[in-house]
Amino acid sequence: MLQLQRDVSLRDFNTFGLPASARYVVTIDSEAALLEALAMPELAGVPRLVLGGGSNVVLTRDFDGVVFRMAIRGRERLADDVHARYVRGGAGEVWHDFVDWALAQGCAGLENLALIPGTLGAAPIQNIGAYGLELAERLAHVRALDTTTGAFVTLSREECAFGYRDSCFKHEPGRYIIVAVTLRLPQPWQPVTGYADVARTLAEAGIDRPSARQIFDAVVDIRRRKLPDPAELGNAGSFFKNPVVDAATFAALRERSPQAVGYAQPDGSWKVAAGWLIDQCGWRGKSLGKAGVHERQALVLVNRGGASGADIVALARAVQASVQERFGIRLDPEPLML
Repeated sequence: MLQLQRDVSLRDFNTFGLPASARYVVTIDSEAALLEALAMPELAGVPRLVLGGGSNVVLTRDFDGVVFRMAIRGRERLADDVHARYVRGGAGEVWHDFVDWALAQGCAGLENLALIPGTLGAAPIQNIGAYGLELAERLAHVRALDTTTGAFVTLSREECAFGYRDSCFKHEPGRYIIVAVTLRLPQPWQPVTGYADVARTLAEAGIDRPSARQIFDAVVDIRRRKLPDPAELGNAGSFFKNPVVDAATFAALRERSPQAVGYAQPDGSWKVAAGWLIDQCGWRGKSLGKAGVHERQALVLVNRGGASGADIVALARAVQASVQERFGIRLDPEPLML
């Protein structure tokens, strides 16, 4: 029998550590529990929010609805085929722990995504990515409940309609509740070491032919050096997407600022480093009230202690305005604002 909690604080359920509460909270630890929760008479017509690790949300107010806390666990190595190894996990699995486990199973291919906060079920929604790799490149399919039909469905990578930090789950919010994710890890394994920080860290360690575990360790080292631990300083990781601009816009940016950091895209556009833009506007290490921009990484907004969701939003808007005024480039936030 599911326990429906009432008037629950969400401070510990979001990595910013923001104060908010929910009218109801229910923990979902199985597909059966999910169906049972959806059938509860008390929850009929009540707004619903699905939370994994709470690492991609800014809570600006109390939530007058029900929070589904996804806690479906389980890890499984599936049968290999000639081209790939397959692993599957429950939506409530901690992403970083799952990456570590997959490596221990001899299944390489996720190491560049080590230490990204959040859960396995949330990863496809955001199409998480880092250090030269996106989840879309490794996803086989997801299992989800389609709330419009009440049936469980399997969505292929193509059906997930992935884009840069984007997916079908963002375009139809609330329709699908992910319960499991299956990943396809190509074999033979090929290291992804083109990202400058990764290449530099490996070179400094004297590693010229890295193993997957060595790349994993390098990425963990980089992230721990550059990014604050949410357990010590509330944050949601990278707060803004890297803006994508056309070639003419980037050429004009480079003409004005020769040191502008950007990455050429296959379609001819350029992805501009949002952290560089913010840094150039002088925000690194600065604060606005109890919210601030991290000292080591300008892309990360932090709760310096006692910040509200409104404080984080106010800082984000001020940063956006600065970048827009100086460079004419719009920054879009990654987290969901509620």
